[in-house]
Amino acid sequence: MEPILETLGLAEAAQLLSLSPPGWGANLLRGLANSLQIAFGAFGLGLVIGLFGAYGKLNGGPILRDLLAIYTTVIRAVPELVLILILYYVGSDLINKVASMMGYGRIEISGVVAGIWVLGVVQGAYSTEVLRGAIKAVPPGQIEAARAFGMPAFMTMRRVTIPAMMAFATPGLANLWLIATKDTALLAIVGFSELTLETRQAASSTRAYFTFFVAAGALYLMVTLFSGAVFGRIEKWARRGQPSLKGGHK
Repeated sequence: MEPILETLGLAEAAQLLSLSPPGWGANLLRGLANSLQIAFGAFGLGLVIGLFGAYGKLNGGPILRDLLAIYTTVIRAVPELVLILILYYVGSDLINKVASMMGYGRIEISGVVAGIWVLGVVQGAYSTEVLRGAIKAVPPGQIEAARAFGMPAFMTMRRVTIPAMMAFATPGLANLWLIATKDTALLAIVGFSELTLETRQAASSTRAYFTFFVAAGALYLMVTLFSGAVFGRIEKWARRGQPSLKGGHK
């Protein structure tokens, strides 16, 4: 017999979403916390990969540039869901094979670590292209001036290139952060208890599908609005002193 979906009143919906049993609100917040934990980790790992990848594409040798081109092309061409399945299961299998060769038993990989690793690799490919474009947008005279003062490459990157490119990179990085928060929902397919999986479990247990998925959508929207405000302030800070669209200065 097919379950009958009924529209719940505000009182019933509030009871289902309450933080104390029989409400499922605490489960949704726990799933949101797990999603944000993985999103932060994956975004940070993607930035590290992207920064080195961008410099490798711009300043590396032919072999390194070709390898990075293959990496970014494959990651951006294959759907995230397929990449998650490949990286999660193949990566886990390779780690356990290496552990077996070294005489260790089977290693149970933490879901948080696996999620950060999988989404971080995906984020890294997109970050590489975003940061590469931002670095190329930096006026060459600034880098030439740093070299003329005798700054080594790493100091030039830290003091000149990264601060100067932030104004160009922030909008793209903001989009990547939002993609990371939404891509955590795909980890439900490998059984990780993030917001989408918690929502699905709550909805299937109570048959209140509309209530719980609307609540989950509202939580994602809150994260998006808060993130937009934060990145807006970061972009404003990064563009301080630069000419505005009206020709003035901020």
